[in-house]
Amino acid sequence: MNGLRNFVDKIKPTFEKGGKLGFLHSTFDAFETFLFVPNTVTRKGAHVRDCVDLKRVMIMVVIALVPAMLFGIWNVGYQHKLAFGLTDWNFWNIVLYGLVKVLPLYLVSYLVGLGIEFVSAQIQGHEVNEGYLVSGMLIPLIVPVDVPLWMLAIAVAFAVIIGKEVFGGTGMNIWNPALLTRAFLFFSYPSKMSGSTVWTGGVERFMNEGVAFQAGNGLVDGFSGATPLADPTLANLQPKLMDMILGTIPGSVGETSVIAILLGAIILIGTGVASWKIMFSSVLGGLAIGYLGYAVGATDLPGYYQLVMGGFLFGTVFMATDPVTSAQTECGKWIYGFLVGALAVTVRLWNPGYPEGMMLAILLMNTFAPLIDHYVIEGSIKRRAKKVKIA
Repeated sequence: MNGLRNFVDKIKPTFEKGGKLGFLHSTFDAFETFLFVPNTVTRKGAHVRDCVDLKRVMIMVVIALVPAMLFGIWNVGYQHKLAFGLTDWNFWNIVLYGLVKVLPLYLVSYLVGLGIEFVSAQIQGHEVNEGYLVSGMLIPLIVPVDVPLWMLAIAVAFAVIIGKEVFGGTGMNIWNPALLTRAFLFFSYPSKMSGSTVWTGGVERFMNEGVAFQAGNGLVDGFSGATPLADPTLANLQPKLMDMILGTIPGSVGETSVIAILLGAIILIGTGVASWKIMFSSVLGGLAIGYLGYAVGATDLPGYYQLVMGGFLFGTVFMATDPVTSAQTECGKWIYGFLVGALAVTVRLWNPGYPEGMMLAILLMNTFAPLIDHYVIEGSIKRRAKKVKIA
């Protein structure tokens, strides 16, 4: 590590402003600060002293996503094995197939997204934003594994340019970039983004690639039909609860396993990176509307099923808690999280056109998060003003 540090220090003057390659200063700075904690110190008084910078915070989110990613790779291969009746496949055959299908998604996600970020930083002459470290990790986990790579590239470019850079980059964006990518794909290419295979827990043994499924007696060329999220009254088609908890069901790459997602939640909460208040209140909102729908006959499934179906938990843990696009005030976090969970299940149960509501719920609440914080702060100011008058 010392040798690498010495090498970086040796070539650093070349990339400084005024150096031979000074026009690449932003790019060099991005790689240096990715490898090492910056050795700069504050010149004036600092309110908070901490060696953890934004890159380290983002890396913790990436680490928290690793269990869902690894399980998703295995599950892609496992669903393929089930779909085609490949009884001779062992663990490594399954993992290798999943890796071959998922790895291109990550390559496109990072090459396109980071490429745009680097170009933007060079043009504007500022540091490369770190936020895409997380967005690039999230995007392949929330899209169908067979999405055409050119479509994914266009969607990523749209999300980074329109969703981030036009607002000023990381920390200034209004909506979660990964969800913008997902939304762009869903509304621009609906024929390739079936609601039954994206952000839903499928009900029969159909491939999450949308190619084939095994229905007892053999294989067919395709599958199109109702799922519990598309038609909540079809409770008899619902996978076993334990299968949904383990994640051995079709779905987007990273959203099927409740266990893997909860491992990520523990890491995020334990390190203080994500708000447990948003996660907990989102679960409360989902349960409230889930049991309300169950009580009025909108679904035959108990409310707790809404938590383990589709992308609810994945969205709650990794998307709703985005510190940039979520509510910032402590009271606002409770309101924001509750509305995310409640709206997601409301869309599921009472909107026949879209069987999974988590994406729309989070994007909508991203839009209203500043308004929630505004009224929370205004309410606090008014309460304090009354106390001052009374005193």
